[in-house]
Amino acid sequence: MNYKVNKLKNGIKVLTVPMPSLESVTVTVWVKTGSRNEDKKINGISHFLEHMVFKGGEKRPTAKLISEAVDSIGGEFNAATNKDWTNFYIKARAQNLETAFDVLSDMVLKPILDNEEIEREKGTIVQELNMYEDTPMIKIGDVFEELMFDGSSLGWDVGGVEKTVRNIMKNDFMRYRDIHYYPENMLVSVSGGVSQKTAINLAKKYFGNFKSRPKSKFKVTDFKPKQSKPQFRLKTKKNEQAHFILGFVGDGRNYKNKYVQAVLSTILGGGMSSRLFTEVRERRGLAYSVRSLIDRYQEVGYIACYAGVDTKKVEEAITVVLNQHYGIANKTLPITETELSKSKEYLKGHLALGLEDTGAVGEFFAFQELFSDKVRTPEEVYKEIDKVTVNDVYKEAKRLFVPSHLNLAIIGPYTNEDKFKKLLK
Repeated sequence: MNYKVNKLKNGIKVLTVPMPSLESVTVTVWVKTGSRNEDKKINGISHFLEHMVFKGGEKRPTAKLISEAVDSIGGEFNAATNKDWTNFYIKARAQNLETAFDVLSDMVLKPILDNEEIEREKGTIVQELNMYEDTPMIKIGDVFEELMFDGSSLGWDVGGVEKTVRNIMKNDFMRYRDIHYYPENMLVSVSGGVSQKTAINLAKKYFGNFKSRPKSKFKVTDFKPKQSKPQFRLKTKKNEQAHFILGFVGDGRNYKNKYVQAVLSTILGGGMSSRLFTEVRERRGLAYSVRSLIDRYQEVGYIACYAGVDTKKVEEAITVVLNQHYGIANKTLPITETELSKSKEYLKGHLALGLEDTGAVGEFFAFQELFSDKVRTPEEVYKEIDKVTVNDVYKEAKRLFVPSHLNLAIIGPYTNEDKFKKLLK
């Protein structure tokens, strides 16, 4: 799979991934900013701005006109906000590529930010925050990162809180855009049934006039883990299930052994034959959903396990999960070559299946272009995964899975924290 990155005169990068056999194309505008680039008073503004972009641009000054433009080509459009990136995309037939460029550029570069719409949207966002608050399976991730990244903007909720959202005004949006929405901080990815030449020409037409200016002086402070003992956070809530994430401080996006860690995470909780799924769900019936996960930011990350369990069996589930992690680290639960091979193929297979979608292809390359020290093709990633040995996995497990780097967050109907803290010792 081939890709190409070009830079327009104003500094915007354009990443193209031609896929000639496909009829569809996905155009995505990426901005290298998110909730960690906010200050406390405007926490949630990155996500709020994502909403406001869909309320109208200069050419199509209402949400209805934007929707009609996308519906008229049978396209799909949406956006997402994270801790350090925001994106906006349209997926459509390749023949309608120019319409996608036209709509996206107008929305993202020239949003109206109408005061009445801002006030109206505040209610919508507050309801979105309430929805997540009432969905422990989702909310537990926020609670865990609040614990893991305490004292840093990395620990703040991407959506903000009701108070900060209610206080955001048009001038706040204007200042935020001036600081973060400039050409050198943006990337346009185009993947699917399109030629590089066509993509570049359309990018020049619709994004080439966006004014370049000196790079923003805004800088975030790197998060430096100083954890020296296990950490715990409990969010008391009357649920039928207890939801927890148990994880260890890990490494940033460019860590040299990230593929080793990916294999380790897969052995633990990737798929229905993984160790955690087998031990927690199949053998003990403690959970319906249990899985491992890795998340990374530029300078720090974590490797963790999520489970939703019977409220009366949460302590047993936590113990089983811990034993599996420590069992690999100290080799009392050894990894077989068969298990290693299966985990590698699982990783490669899931990547290959995911890359059948044009949006996923654009995302795969764009994330690397934005944040990685080197952009690897899928074929290069497969080779890196194939290099991983059992000893590599043991070394990473021993380095990562130490009690002093352990974090546990729980949402459930509990008030006694001591019984959970004892488990972590």
